[in-house]
Amino acid sequence: MNKKLICAIFYCLIFSTLLVSCRHEKNEVNSMTVHDELPTENESQMLKSNHYFDFLPTSTTKQIIRHKGYILSYSEANEQAEWVAYELKKSELNYNNNDFKRPYFIDDPMVKTGSADWKNYRRSGYDKGHLCPAGDRKYSKSMFEETFYTSNISPQKHDFNEGIWNRLEQKVRYWASKYDGIYVVTGGVLENNLATIGDEDVTVPKYFYKVLLDNYNGKYKMIAFLVPHEDSEKPLYEFVVPVDQIEKITGIDFFPKLNDKEEVVLEKNSDYKNWSFQ
Repeated sequence: MNKKLICAIFYCLIFSTLLVSCRHEKNEVNSMTVHDELPTENESQMLKSNHYFDFLPTSTTKQIIRHKGYILSYSEANEQAEWVAYELKKSELNYNNNDFKRPYFIDDPMVKTGSADWKNYRRSGYDKGHLCPAGDRKYSKSMFEETFYTSNISPQKHDFNEGIWNRLEQKVRYWASKYDGIYVVTGGVLENNLATIGDEDVTVPKYFYKVLLDNYNGKYKMIAFLVPHEDSEKPLYEFVVPVDQIEKITGIDFFPKLNDKEEVVLEKNSDYKNWSFQ
């Protein structure tokens, strides 16, 4: 084989390698999710104003997903988030007139193990219950839409979802407006031997919780609600429990970056009046 032919083959191989590499890079760009895109200028300001990154609970699953409008810890074993955390500010509640079209529920592209398909809920008798409510993210179309990832839902009885749970969500919005922003952590209590739905065995919690933290006028206060998964006409204060109680049954440490002494005092507190009348 002469030298010219060898050189021609060599350069052809190099060119082919570069061409495959470029195609691979192009495919990677095309497969980017919405979360790989840069946020708009307006969303950037929102992200800068949200400090809940400093107040995240611990994760028992080690799979923490950071979306634009909320953060979650996904439990593959239960096919849902063990918690969803976000900050709700007063300024974010003034967008009820934003009549965004409700999108279809879709899998969360950021969950490496794959979030549960919405079809697990079909004909199950349960609602797709939002953990971070869509109504809390109406100030941004993209943030509103990302609340429809299936990583942000849990099976909820319809009368519970539309009843006591909705009342609690409304109360959280009231406090967020009153105190100009609170940190919210929500989830189902994912115990062993729970009922499941669908082909992927999505766990149906027997209890749901909300843990709230406020830093109003330089003073922290904390409150937690543990609500049985059934509708109730009882007043919300009857579901208030110490944060310690929820930590014991979930294995989650809420707001671990707080000063240890302050955290101990706050987590033992279950004073509803401290939130309602200050």
